[in-house]
Amino acid sequence: MVKDPDSATTPVARAPFDAALLGRRIRHHRLEKGLTLRRLGEIVGVPTSQLSMMENAKRPIRVTTLARIAEALAVEVETLTRPEPPSERARLELELGRLQAAPLARSLSIPPVEVRRGLSDETLRTLIALHASLAQRDAESKVTPEAARRAMIALRQEGQKVDNYYERIEDQAADLMETVPHGAGPITHHTVARLAEHLGFRLVHADDLPSSTRSITDVEHGVIFLPPATTPGGHGLRSLALQALAHQVLEHDEPRDYADFLRQRIEITAFAAACLVPRDAAVPFLRAAKADRDIALEDFRDTFGVTHETAAHRFTALATRFLDLPVHFLRVRRSGAIVKGYENDGIHFPTDADGGIIGQVVCANWAARTAFNNSARAREHFQYTDTPTGTYWCSVQTGTADAEFSITLGVPFAHSQWFRGRETTERQSSSCPDPSCCRRPTPDVEQRWRDSARPSAKLGEHVLAPLPTGRYPGVDDGQVYAFLERHLERT
Repeated sequence: MVKDPDSATTPVARAPFDAALLGRRIRHHRLEKGLTLRRLGEIVGVPTSQLSMMENAKRPIRVTTLARIAEALAVEVETLTRPEPPSERARLELELGRLQAAPLARSLSIPPVEVRRGLSDETLRTLIALHASLAQRDAESKVTPEAARRAMIALRQEGQKVDNYYERIEDQAADLMETVPHGAGPITHHTVARLAEHLGFRLVHADDLPSSTRSITDVEHGVIFLPPATTPGGHGLRSLALQALAHQVLEHDEPRDYADFLRQRIEITAFAAACLVPRDAAVPFLRAAKADRDIALEDFRDTFGVTHETAAHRFTALATRFLDLPVHFLRVRRSGAIVKGYENDGIHFPTDADGGIIGQVVCANWAARTAFNNSARAREHFQYTDTPTGTYWCSVQTGTADAEFSITLGVPFAHSQWFRGRETTERQSSSCPDPSCCRRPTPDVEQRWRDSARPSAKLGEHVLAPLPTGRYPGVDDGQVYAFLERHLERT
């Protein structure tokens, strides 16, 4: 017999188990014993109506009452509070009840089906499948550019609060790197392969990866499929492999929604960068450069053998925490549209009404755009820019992938003293968001062409189309499964 440690009136509902499941277990054992509700109620001293409400989770059960019920049913209290349903039928009834009580069913005004003994198991399974299908369609319908935009706004704001430095991820990356000896200098492909082996995976390059994927991990067989190393050095493949491993190290589950998917993407990117540019090596390097007043992103990039963008983004993760430097980072298209951005130095990026920056166009006088006019595009472009919130020094490198882009690393004027390139005489002035700065032509030019110009706008399909749907946003599940089937025998 269980004694209530608090009082005889403490309800079991406070205990860490499911009330609906408890009621089903009581009913299951009552029917097994051939007892009616009336007879069980008489034995334990509870009115039939109250006992019925307890079995249907509409009334809490007190500990003392539960003990009397267990005694009447000749079972232990622990038997009634087990976490698994007592039968397949009970599991189906509980699952349907959970789905019918979910916010989605209520929002769609779906009337609940009363579960009676005459309702077959097959009918229950069909109703559960219908509710599950509705839930999946609802989740997929939310995977839109609007959902992605709102999620990115929230995640960018979270990153700003921690100065883009994720200590837990940094520590986990450092712990993994300690498992495999490696020398000074850039992390090699061989080292990445050994890290994978340490975690129980091997890397396989496949030339038939689905177009919607960057890599595929076969968890069951311990294989990570990567694209072939078709470019000299294949530096991006190290990052892709480390990002795939990050899912395992960070114990990521299937994304719950698009925001969770984006959060995981940010975390695996940070983890891969922390492996490629280890904190314990990068911080002393940068501190020495600051002491010499010679911080140079190109040196940082080349020392650790990463792309210019990875070096710039990694710098933002370390600069404020370890160098006391506020910074901003931008990846911008030739058109001026922002692809990625981070700031904690007071600069004002253009934003939409909700604070989003993706797709917003930066001022034409900012270094992120004037760098495209630099004749020496192979070298970094340095510039001071006077803005309404202060003067900023920026280092910009342009590049070309599918289209031209620029990578900007900037700091307030007072902190430019620590950087190589501070002696530049290039200076621009920006009064954006004032439209007269760069968004409107001069009055005489506007008057001349306003009624004559008839341009035909270029509209990318991605502007109107929803994102591809699947268990992982943007990924075609059918292609992934077909790929794994093809490679099953080879692995």
